[in-house]
Amino acid sequence: MIPGFQEPNGVPDLVYWIWGLTLAIAIFVILPLVAYLLNRTLLAAKHIEGYLADMRDAGTGIAQNTSNIKALDTTINVATQILGTADSINQHAATIETTLASRVNGNLPQ
Repeated sequence: MIPGFQEPNGVPDLVYWIWGLTLAIAIFVILPLVAYLLNRTLLAAKHIEGYLADMRDAGTGIAQNTSNIKALDTTINVATQILGTADSINQHAATIETTLASRVNGNLPQ
């Protein structure tokens, strides 16, 4: 048929050619392009998911390591108390030493 010729149903052949060309472009150009872009988006999302998993693991490790800080504060407080008690024991030991030394030398404290 001749392009632009009016068929009995009222639709020219040119309309069918334009419709077929548009359909072919959509199927062979746009659809593969959309599939390619969706595939790239999915790949990027998987990479982001992997990075987020790494960040979660690092954050969990930091949280576990810093949870011991409270225990270290408790240890420092107990060690301070122990040092105070040890100083008191040293003072009493010095008093005992002085008393025993004076008894050995025959000098009894008054």
